[in-house]
Amino acid sequence: MTRRRTDGRLLLVGVLVLSLLVTLVARLFTVQVLGAEGYAAAASTNREREIVTPAVRGLVLDDRGRPLVANRSALVVSVSRTTLLDSDDEGRALIGRLATVLGEPFDDVWGRTQLCGTKGAPRAPVCFNGAPYQPVPVAEDVDPKVALQIMERREDFPGVTAELQAVRTIPEPLGVNAAHLLGYLGPVTDAELRASSQAARDGRAELQRTDQIGRAGLEKQYDDALRGTPGVQTVGVDIRGRITGTLEQSAPVAGDHLVTSIDAEVQRAAEQALAKGIAAARERQDPGGRGLLKADSGAVVVLDVRTGQVVAMASSPTYDPRVWLGGITTKQLARLSDADAGTPLVSRATQGQFPAASTFKVISLPAAVQSGYDLHGTYQCGSSYEVGDRAFHNYESEAYGAIDLHRAIVVSCDTIFYKFAYETWLRLGGQSATSDSKDPFVAMAKAFGLGAKTGVDLPDDSSGRIPDRQWKQDYWKATKALSCKRAKTGYPEVERDDPARARFLSQLAKENCASGYVFRAGDEANFSIGQGDVTVTPLQMALVYGAIANGGTLWTPHVAKAVVAPDGRVVRRVQPDVARKVPVRPEVLRFLRSALRGVVTSGTAAGAFRGFPVAVAGKTGTGEVYGKQATSWFSSYAPAKDPQYAVVAVVSQGGTGAGTSAGIVRDVYSAIYGVRGSKKVAEKAALPGGRPPAKLPTVRADGTIVTPEGPVAPTEGLPDAGTRSAR
Repeated sequence: MTRRRTDGRLLLVGVLVLSLLVTLVARLFTVQVLGAEGYAAAASTNREREIVTPAVRGLVLDDRGRPLVANRSALVVSVSRTTLLDSDDEGRALIGRLATVLGEPFDDVWGRTQLCGTKGAPRAPVCFNGAPYQPVPVAEDVDPKVALQIMERREDFPGVTAELQAVRTIPEPLGVNAAHLLGYLGPVTDAELRASSQAARDGRAELQRTDQIGRAGLEKQYDDALRGTPGVQTVGVDIRGRITGTLEQSAPVAGDHLVTSIDAEVQRAAEQALAKGIAAARERQDPGGRGLLKADSGAVVVLDVRTGQVVAMASSPTYDPRVWLGGITTKQLARLSDADAGTPLVSRATQGQFPAASTFKVISLPAAVQSGYDLHGTYQCGSSYEVGDRAFHNYESEAYGAIDLHRAIVVSCDTIFYKFAYETWLRLGGQSATSDSKDPFVAMAKAFGLGAKTGVDLPDDSSGRIPDRQWKQDYWKATKALSCKRAKTGYPEVERDDPARARFLSQLAKENCASGYVFRAGDEANFSIGQGDVTVTPLQMALVYGAIANGGTLWTPHVAKAVVAPDGRVVRRVQPDVARKVPVRPEVLRFLRSALRGVVTSGTAAGAFRGFPVAVAGKTGTGEVYGKQATSWFSSYAPAKDPQYAVVAVVSQGGTGAGTSAGIVRDVYSAIYGVRGSKKVAEKAALPGGRPPAKLPTVRADGTIVTPEGPVAPTEGLPDAGTRSAR
């Protein structure tokens, strides 16, 4: 009996041992045969790492070759992480000596050596965002004397290098700012790194952790072209991440240059004219009796009406674009986004949304004619017009009697357009109408591209607002709950300081709660003169006036002209792109052009352009905004008989269009055509002959760029890319 039990146990042990042996053999077969290739690759990754050398970023040039964004050589001090890892104190003593020589606090320099995301590392952008086996840049723009001191004392600074590297710079040619156009760079994020793997599959350059990529403006829009292809050095590393040797190396390929349609001289003129106009406005009293004009923001856009190219684009308030170079502080970033400071980060040219005011009448006139009103008829321009049970007034309640539509544009009569809008609204069914399909004012505004993004090659492009019947419905649904709440509670916080405004807001809340979805007669009347809920951007209005000037072509605006390789080879040209033809008969466009010229010769803008030697055509606008001072507009093109440029200026809380914006536009045209007093001086013209350059700027094979001021080297003193060590 005992023997049988023992034999059974031995059998059980034998079976268990055999099963373990079978399992071990199967596992060995899986590892050594089936998974050999995968494990070999994994083992290889433990022995090899790639060090990425960022490519020299391409330049951003104006239309005549002047660098708007460039590179310069700077002494950069870097520390080998291998040296730090080999030290008993993880390199603290070394960093201490280095911080003393650099004249910086130890904690700041030490923080730059810490890998982002590791325990104890400071937040980006202070920490190091690169790979753990790459040299860590700890100081940029180091004084040559300091760099020499470090390199001469190798025994005190093992693993520390000081070398020339290319860093981004903004030359500000001719004093140009262009902050909103140029944009800025920022470190790549983890999410972008993950997403860039798709780019590699598509054959494009994959983002690297050390990359700086465009975050705004042209730097962002054309980042792929400007960034170039990084160099890769494959090195062997041990288990601690120390480099044991170089296995393979490829040199970086510099990024391409972006040639823009921006002209530095015209850009400077636009910026200066805007700043001058705003400063002058702040010295004048508000015509509405609200003290001095605030003139808190504004924009200028200069557009080539024959191609849609943007020649200049200025925005106020602006900021120093160099604030982004080398990293921006939290305090500086907060100021750029601060509403009390005017949110300088926002481009008023493409993102600012303003009431179009009377500049909108160039849309309402052809809409009225399309609706059946006689282009050559006579209409009564009274001081007010009854829309339902409410009187809508002319600006400053001025009456002109019976006049034609030419005169209506010249003197900017509102009441004639109220008549057109109200009668059209009634004919379409009044409040019972639910569709905009037959509304000529809405249809014409959309045909001119309003209410939609322009498609400009910049990242931020607002669509403005065309408040049609559908918009009223959507807005009412979105705000009904708040309106009904305010209808009950009122505005006690406003009541304390402004009882009249509180009563107005309460009444408005009650109306919006009950019937805010209704497209009323007053909505149509306000729409016809660019008021009410209508908003547009300055770029949109430049396109509208450009279409009137060129015979009906609405262009897709663009800032880029071409992508050019560092050796001068043209990689790609940006061709003009027609967005659409506006549905306005040629005789109506001719009529409009005649009337717009009359605005400048004998109408609301005559005072601003008296004695001016360039034939300008345009329209003033004074937009009313509840609770604020008027928005000043002047939209124009020139020369009137052979249009080349559209120039638009707007100033928020800037008073009348004639008083502020018309003068700004005049100053811009003066620069373009070299106006001095009442004469044109050809040699003073920003653009010779008043035309944009027909050819691209010359980039020589050695990288030198030919500009009107002389040859410019893309980067001075930069060593050959193939001999540079990894950064």
